[in-house]
Amino acid sequence: MKQISGKELARIVEQHGWVLKRINGSHHIYSRKGSIVRLSIPIHGNQPLKIGLLKYLLKMSNIDEDEV
Repeated sequence: MKQISGKELARIVEQHGWVLKRINGSHHIYSRKGSIVRLSIPIHGNQPLKIGLLKYLLKMSNIDEDEV
């Protein structure tokens, strides 16, 4: 799996129907209608997300790793 930044992941989840609810510091909080899941994506410039965090966020958002 390739590493991507928080900005790139935010674009991907928005394309899958997630909506930005609020920004708390450098963390963008996303939610989706009909879901109790909240995604907190850290956006620190163009720094890549660590692999474990990226896999967790993709799992919680029901996005396949192949789509990244």
